[in-house]
Parts: sequence; structure tokens; C-alpha cells
Amino acid sequence: MAIKATIFKAELQVSDLDRGHFATHALTIARHPSETDERMMVRLLAFALNADEHLEFGRGLSAEDEADLVKRDLTGAIELWIEVGLPDEREVRKASGRAREVKVYTYGGRAAALWWAQNHEALARLKNLTVVDIPEDITDIVGNLAARNMRFDCTIQEGQLWLSHGGETMQFEPRVLR
Repeated sequence: MAIKATIFKAELQVSDLDRGHFATHALTIARHPSETDERMMVRLLAFALNADEHLEFGRGLSAEDEADLVKRDLTGAIELWIEVGLPDEREVRKASGRAREVKVYTYGGRAAALWWAQNHEALARLKNLTVVDIPEDITDIVGNLAARNMRFDCTIQEGQLWLSHGGETMQFEPRVLR
């Protein structure tokens, strides 16, 4: 019998001064049994950085040909395709052909740097691709904040992100690689 996904609930209040998006999002996140808390929380950070009423979580690791997060327009066309981690370069190219905009959020320190060194030339041809690295020290911290019920306040201004949880606030700047 297969192990089922674990369901997490998150209330995410986003004040994105850069994009003019201010909303509270009640999120349900399914964590695949093989997914780490760190990866799931990077998906949550990716949601915060791109928050929109039409952005939703994909089926994640259980569906190979599906985005980690996706935003569709009213016709069902994919406006934004978001991958988290170190995706295969061929999958990123395929997503680039299916969506108006593609974003990859890497994490993992040295592993992410190695992935970027191996793939940046091939990915340079994709005009609708943005690659962002989340610092390893931040992903370590947010990975430890994973709980079945969570509440975060997120403020984004001038590329900086402030994330508050339980009276603690951390600040970092996601590093745009491309």
C-alpha cells in the first residue's frame, strides 16, 4: 500500500510592495512522502514571491510532468510555471514551451551552484526563464518551521523578503541567477 501525502495548512499574509499585491492566502500543501520539509517550505517561499489569487500548488513530486506551482489565465493557458529544486534541463525547456513565463527556485548551497554551472549555458537560450537561488541558511531555518498548521507574514520590498513566524523575523534577498 502506498504512503499518502501529508497535508499541511498555511496562512500566508503577503505584502508585496514591489508588485502591489496585498492579500492573505489560506493554503493547503500536500507533501509527498519523499519530499523534505525544506523543499516544501521552499515551495511556500516561491508562492510568497509570486503570490496571486490564481497561483496554485501542483501535485508536486507525484506528477513528473506538472509544475510545483502554476498560474493559469481564464482560458486555462499557463501564464507562470514554477519549479523548485534542481530540475532536469530538458524539463525546464519543455515548461518554457508550455508557459508564458517559467521560474526555477534553486536551493541547497553547493548542489545548486553545481546545477547552475552545468545548466546555465543550455538555459540561456530560454527567453522566458528566470532562475532564483534561495540561500542555504534560510532554507535550513524555514525547513525547521514546517508544521501541520502554520502562519507567516511576508513582506517583499526592493527584492528583499522579510518572513515573520511566531514573533521571529528573518530577512534575505533571493539571488537572481538569470
